[in-house]
This record gives sequence, structure tokens and C-alpha cells, in this order.
Amino acid sequence: MDVNLVLVSAILFLASFTQSVSGFGVALISMALLPLLISVQSATALVALIVIIVDIGVLARYYKSLQVRDVWPLILASFLGVPLGIFLLRYIEEKIMLMILGIVLVGYSIYALIGFRLPELKRKGWAYFAGFLSGLLGGAYNTNGPPIIIYGTCRRWHPDVFKGNLQSFFLINGLMIVAGHAIGGSFTPEIWRMFLVGSPGVVLGLLVGASFDKWINLVVFRKIVLALLLVMGLKMMV
Repeated sequence: MDVNLVLVSAILFLASFTQSVSGFGVALISMALLPLLISVQSATALVALIVIIVDIGVLARYYKSLQVRDVWPLILASFLGVPLGIFLLRYIEEKIMLMILGIVLVGYSIYALIGFRLPELKRKGWAYFAGFLSGLLGGAYNTNGPPIIIYGTCRRWHPDVFKGNLQSFFLINGLMIVAGHAIGGSFTPEIWRMFLVGSPGVVLGLLVGASFDKWINLVVFRKIVLALLLVMGLKMMV
């Protein structure tokens, strides 16, 4: 088997394991590491497919906590952001795209590591801004998480509601991203090959992570992951 393909599969396993243990990371880890092996465009298309598997698995656990009235403005606004993100991915120089991705990784890592308490948002109008920005980042890099996570935190959602709302948004937004890439012809035979070979590792990572999470100090684990994302983001910015 191609060594590159093995490394891609290993990255996808690590990303899904991290997601299962800590509740985040499948897209951030994948998009931080895959561009070391394949182009940003290929990584974005591949991760768009992988994320669907993860989102379905996580949503199955928390769908009962979903609050549709809080999610639909996010989804509606993301419809505008996703096509723009895919357009930027296709037509902007890869070096610039990597730099922007690095800024996203660094910004979110610092925010999460510091644990800065953001003010509470009482008005739901902010959902449209968060949804659009999330769709934009999702279309370009599959990193649609940070804006929605920050918005949900500011709305003070209950933990179960937080997970149900986020995963439902990520799934629908992910399907939009996949549709956009399909229309744009991003899914080449090589992308499908990496997806088919890497998918078992993704499922295995979710299962192994679910088994190991009780043995792992989640606070320390999350900080290690965030620190690594910070370093990788800084490297992309140089």
C-alpha cells in the first residue's frame, strides 16, 4: 500500500480518536496535518466526507437535546457562507489559504487554552453572523467549529443542548459542503480512494476513543491537543 495513503489513514484515525475523547478535533486535527501530505484542496474535500461519518455518530447520542429554534438561523446563514468558502478555496493561492488556516488554528487554540469567559449574548441575531462565518470557514477549510462553539458558549447553552445543537448544525452544514464540492468536481478518484481506505480508521478511532476516555485526563488531553494545534497553526503562518 502507498505510504502516503497509510499516513493519511493514520491522521484520520488520530483525528477521530481525539474527537471521541475530547469532543472536538476531527476537522481541526485533520486540516492541520493532512496539508503536510496532500494539497489543501484535496484535504478539504476528503475531510468534508469524513466529517459526515463522525457527525452522524455523535448526533445519534445527543439528538434528543436538539433545539431546532436555536439552530435554524445558523443553518440559514451558513447557506451563504459555504459557496463563498469553496470559491476562495478554488481560486486563492494555496500559500495564502494555508496562512489563513494557520490564523484560524492559532486564534481558536489561544481562545480555548486561556479559557476567556466571553459575555452572554441575549440577542439571537448574532446567530446569522456566526452561521455565515462558520459556513465560510467550513467551505474553505472544514473548520466550521470555532464560530459556532463561541456562539453557543455566549448563548450559555446547557452542555447536552450544546452538543445536540452543534452536531445537528455540523451535519447539515457538512452535507452542504459535500454538495458544494460535488458540484465543483472536487471529488476525484484519488479522494474517493483515500476516503474508502481511511473510513475504517475513522470508525475505529471513534470506538477506541469511546473506550479510552474514562482512562484519560480530559483536561490535560485537551490542553495537549490545543497546544499542538497552536504550534501547527504558527508553522502554517510562517
